[in-house]
Amino acid sequence: MVSITRLRVRSWRYILPFIFFALRSSRQAKVAKGNVHVALLRDAKSTFWTRTVWTTEAAMKSFMLSGPHRQVMPRLLEWCDEAAVVHWVQDTDQQPDWYEAHDRLQQEGRRSKVRYPSLAHEKFDIPRPQLRG
Repeated sequence: MVSITRLRVRSWRYILPFIFFALRSSRQAKVAKGNVHVALLRDAKSTFWTRTVWTTEAAMKSFMLSGPHRQVMPRLLEWCDEAAVVHWVQDTDQQPDWYEAHDRLQQEGRRSKVRYPSLAHEKFDIPRPQLRG
């Protein structure tokens, strides 16, 4: 099971708390039962991607509903103006690259709720990630 998220932080004042919880959630995921892979990507314009691979959907949901990840989820409504997620079943020995993650998110993903959606969020227009050399 692969999970991809993309979040854009809407104001610089939320960047530090966002990064604090992103790192805590990343550490939580790395030791969670059923986790195979965790990757984070800092993109342009205060945008952040996550890519996690899980042995089962139940393991992924258990992570999502506990610890730091559960604590931060309600705050993202305020902090972000763009948010999207996609999950799909895939061999756990393979991790999609960021461009495949983008394509899946754009084609099969869904918007997450945010209180102050950008125009791009409303149109579900997701730019390709800008990878740094």
